[in-house]
Amino acid sequence: MRVLVVQNYDNTGLGQVGMALEEAGAKLDIRNAHLGDALPPDADGHDAIVVLGGGQNALADDEYPYIPALLALMRDFESRDRAVLGICLGSQLLARAYGAENLIGAAPEFGWHGVSLTEEAVGDSVLSAPPREFPIFQWHDDTFTLPPNAVRLASNAAAANQAFRIGRAAYGFQFHFEADRPLIRHWNTAFAGYLADRQPDWPARFEAEAERHGPEADAAGLALARAWVAAI
Repeated sequence: MRVLVVQNYDNTGLGQVGMALEEAGAKLDIRNAHLGDALPPDADGHDAIVVLGGGQNALADDEYPYIPALLALMRDFESRDRAVLGICLGSQLLARAYGAENLIGAAPEFGWHGVSLTEEAVGDSVLSAPPREFPIFQWHDDTFTLPPNAVRLASNAAAANQAFRIGRAAYGFQFHFEADRPLIRHWNTAFAGYLADRQPDWPARFEAEAERHGPEADAAGLALARAWVAAI
């Protein structure tokens, strides 16, 4: 199993998705697209693609000129029935790739928040893995409309499209199910300046919220990660 991983920002990382891929014996091909690493022209040579998050928005082609090629690459994987996973920015890019409208700044959400699965998620091979409702880590300002022919799989009050599927195994997740408590602790340090400006009370409330929500969120996230890897 050979998996292409596209990073769009420093200090993102695979988190629990990486754990599930390691368990499956996957070989990772990591491309730091935002630093100039070339993307492959198509899905040849890879069984799946993971597109991670970032601080930019999904329409930032001028600053990140590789974005249109990445959209085409995600479509190529899906068209060949190869698994696609977009997380946060990755989900926004997947939505854009299939004709959705990106809504910049329309859904700010940070910290652990609950999401609810839709009726369509009950029989889904990936979204049937966690409970019907669970807390999960969120960090986004933007959202998007549901792409035509996509299946909405999870929602909450802040963003109606928290998870969706296109075809058999192209999944977009607005929430950071890959982010377990160790990864979030890393983000607390890596993005300390940003958090001090945008979430100044986060250091004071982090430990209590991590204790309250972390175990359930980590369990749900790992279940999702393993279920997606099983769909490759």
